[in-house]
Amino acid sequence: MDGVNGRLATAVAVLVLGLVATACEGPDGLGPSSESSKTTPTASPTPPPTPAERLALETGWGPSEDELQHAARQALRMPLRDLAGQVVVASYAGTTAPVRLVKSLHLGGVVEFDDNIVDSDQIGRVNHTLAREVGRPLVISVDQEGGLVERVGGARFPAFMAAGAADDEQLTRGAYRIMGARLASLGFTVDFAPDADVTEGPADPTIGSRSAGDDPTLVAHQAIAAADGLLSGGVLPVLKHFPGHGSVPANSHLTLPVQTRSMDWLRTHDLIPFAQGTKAGLPVVMVGHIAVQEVNPHVPASLSRPLIQGVLRDDEGFQGVVVTDSLQMKGVQVHGALPPVVRSLRAGADLMLMPPSPAGAVNAIVHAVRHGDLRKDRLQQAAARTLALLAHRAATAPRPPAPARATAAANAASRRLSAAAITSVAGPCSGALVTGKVAPLGDPSAVANFRVAAVAAGMSLGSVRYVKDPKPRRHHLPKKKYQRRLERWRDTPPRIVIRGTPVELLGPSDVVVGPVNGPVVVTTGAPYPLAQTTAGVRLAAWGNSPGPMAALVAVLQGRAKATGRLPVPVDGVRRGC
Repeated sequence: MDGVNGRLATAVAVLVLGLVATACEGPDGLGPSSESSKTTPTASPTPPPTPAERLALETGWGPSEDELQHAARQALRMPLRDLAGQVVVASYAGTTAPVRLVKSLHLGGVVEFDDNIVDSDQIGRVNHTLAREVGRPLVISVDQEGGLVERVGGARFPAFMAAGAADDEQLTRGAYRIMGARLASLGFTVDFAPDADVTEGPADPTIGSRSAGDDPTLVAHQAIAAADGLLSGGVLPVLKHFPGHGSVPANSHLTLPVQTRSMDWLRTHDLIPFAQGTKAGLPVVMVGHIAVQEVNPHVPASLSRPLIQGVLRDDEGFQGVVVTDSLQMKGVQVHGALPPVVRSLRAGADLMLMPPSPAGAVNAIVHAVRHGDLRKDRLQQAAARTLALLAHRAATAPRPPAPARATAAANAASRRLSAAAITSVAGPCSGALVTGKVAPLGDPSAVANFRVAAVAAGMSLGSVRYVKDPKPRRHHLPKKKYQRRLERWRDTPPRIVIRGTPVELLGPSDVVVGPVNGPVVVTTGAPYPLAQTTAGVRLAAWGNSPGPMAALVAVLQGRAKATGRLPVPVDGVRRGC
């Protein structure tokens, strides 16, 4: 009995000790739980990831943490076909609001071009109707850079190279704030500007005066100032065209440009504006159709994961929205097993701009997800970024002014920027540059706007006539002889009869000086033709619209000085006064 009792006592003791030990272990068997031990606390269980964490969304580019979380919840709940439409920004035909197109495909938005725009009043009605009828935040976008690239009339700005010539960040920020406010007043939410490309001079066939200059730091400062201005005016800016279109010798509208320089060179040149824009917290970057030989040969950046995810996001730290350049351009029409919209999403882009068929793009994205060619969470991430940015804009953008007031303010801002930018590269730096009557000739838009500015300033205008000899008559000439005489007549340009001092105005796209060649030659686009003339007075006006022409007239009369400086080198001339 005593032995039995001893063994029983031992068993009970072991059982009690075992129960105590078990009670002291946590639920994972690795340590005491918080409920069983008051003296040795442990970390609480890891909470499940938030919606934004599930989609790897980070702050620092505009949207707040709450806005990212809300957008992530929206994207995670959204049906697959709606997700696919949400990442597409389409072009459309006609001059009425494309409500049915946007609703039927659940598009993220639209981009509008000359064919959609009759005038500012009409496009304002279209945009406001579209936003009201669709009933959710949309990308309603336009290319409105200034100079050569302007879709909305009524208030035209000089080319962006004017900002480089003036080199005044405060002036640039203020001018583009007013540009943004005018676009917002017309219902736009996104402007595909500013251009952050660093031009390489005459060897750059695509960007030219759309760039602020050839100095990466100057371009970065001016692009960030312009983007800040657009944001404060109420529209979302887009830095373009990563990884840089100004140093490639081909046009991506026509072919696939290839960047043959090294990544070390690009990091000290073309990538600087994008890196600095990322540090400044700018929200959107457009990726161009440009192949970088060292990183991903023969693959445009818009379809390249090593460039979008690797360089732009991982190396530069950009967490915002990545939009492709137009998917209708030749530079992206490369062969591949998957459609460009799918390849671009796989590479890390978020918005597909202008696919040739919006419905085809949506179907291709849906098919790719269902067949394992595109992860659904990648699509959800892309949609959530845009949803968050549009919500952030809606919550923070100022109330836009009335369109008429915004237009008047924009024209005044254009005149201020133009006056600060006009550049004299040859001739006197002060005093009147012309006397007596002045006869403008050359680019028709420049001539018309010059004449209006001249009349307003009290400048006397001369005349320019183009005279052609009468068409030869056959009379009794043999047929062949008459045909040769007729061909010579057709090939002979008209004689120019000028009364007054000629002022030759080259068009924004002109690359050679016209037939008069002096005594005053003015470029309204890139300034490189000023190296080809011997004119005594040579000026860069940076645009052919009313603002640049008013600034030009003031300088010619001696009422103002040309204070700008060339932001690119031009052979044989000074940089400025």
